Amino acid sequence: MSEEPLLKVQAVETYYGNIRALAGVDVEVHRGEIVSLIGANGAGKSTLMMTICGSPQARRGQIIFDGTDITQMPTHLIARRRIAQSPEGRRIFPRMTVMENLQMGASLDNLKYFDTDVEKIFTLFPRLKERQHQRGGTLSGGEQQMLSIGRALMARPKLLLLDEPSLGLAPLIIKGIFEAIKVLNKEEGLTVFLVEQNAFAALRLSDRAYVMVNGQVTMSGSGKELLADPSVRAAYLEGGRH
Repeated sequence: MSEEPLLKVQAVETYYGNIRALAGVDVEVHRGEIVSLIGANGAGKSTLMMTICGSPQARRGQIIFDGTDITQMPTHLIARRRIAQSPEGRRIFPRMTVMENLQMGASLDNLKYFDTDVEKIFTLFPRLKERQHQRGGTLSGGEQQMLSIGRALMARPKLLLLDEPSLGLAPLIIKGIFEAIKVLNKEEGLTVFLVEQNAFAALRLSDRAYVMVNGQVTMSGSGKELLADPSVRAAYLEGGRH
């Protein structure tokens, strides 16, 4: 690929106090791709997502987004550059209704698109339309995950970061969530960077993928290549969640 990647993470090191959580990570995400990052619990996947969003900030290395160095930018300015995240654990506003949660995600610069964007999210996740006046905290886990993704989409992102979207959900719901991600990518051209423990589902969905072990990227390749790789199969696929 000759064009500059939309997101380029170079030699990034992130620390929690004196503990190094990321040890020189290199990752690229090109426009229109779905790229996944797989690895065991505690490998540093969520830390990379949070570092891209500026909290915590990288101590060393560089993060370039859409041609701009965002390494030391505060989180709110990074969000303004149209990176949106659906974080691990969903983190919706439980006392607010579905509609109010979506309003919280809407970019102030794009309020003229609000009705259109809400309609798109209701088409993608019809369950949210049925629940639009319900408080977020009363939704099922799957509905909360839909709402978390919907809220991120309201910012009209150039890059959508998804952190463990399938965590704790039933297989049928997981299938629906991954189907929605595929639709967003194919029909809207949305670029997606996905952190996921469900390696099988993530690799099947992804154009390319990275494997992270102990804060370092140890392998990369197309989704198909990693699905077929014996060491990846042994570590993440054999007897794992499908």
